Amino acid sequence: GSLTDIKVALEDAVHDLTMITGQKPIKTKSKKSISNFNLRLHQEIGCKVTLRGKIMYDFLLRFIRAALPRIRDFRGIPNGGFDGRGGYTLGVKDHSIFPEIEIDRVKRNLGFDVTFVTSGKDREETREMLSLMGMPFIVRTQDAAKTGNKETTDGQEVLAA
Repeated sequence: GSLTDIKVALEDAVHDLTMITGQKPIKTKSKKSISNFNLRLHQEIGCKVTLRGKIMYDFLLRFIRAALPRIRDFRGIPNGGFDGRGGYTLGVKDHSIFPEIEIDRVKRNLGFDVTFVTSGKDREETREMLSLMGMPFIVRTQDAAKTGNKETTDGQEVLAA
């Protein structure tokens, strides 16, 4: 689209991310020009926010208790996003799963990534910490065999995929 379309979309993204996180995001800029994408050096192309302390925990609880249950056909959080050093990243395809977003005002779906950084030393420790906070991970297949060959999430039971 045109430059004004991009600026309007970026302002919408900043507004919606502020509503979701409770903190104003910073705009990110391109690191180089790519002519095939009509992208210029230092052009504003996205936004990001880092949450710490109480705001981070508030977001985590809203994400687990309010947003995840609003995902259609939700079967649990995938296990593939661990980095092995205490981090877990997952993608959210549609920002309108958050109750703070007014569906009538949404012009386009915005997807974003969420990275949770913990003090966990490895994949298992990180998974355990997030599970104890209520993150409904899909139970791994070898663990699911113990529960009658069904995969489970915290408080939910789903068929093994």
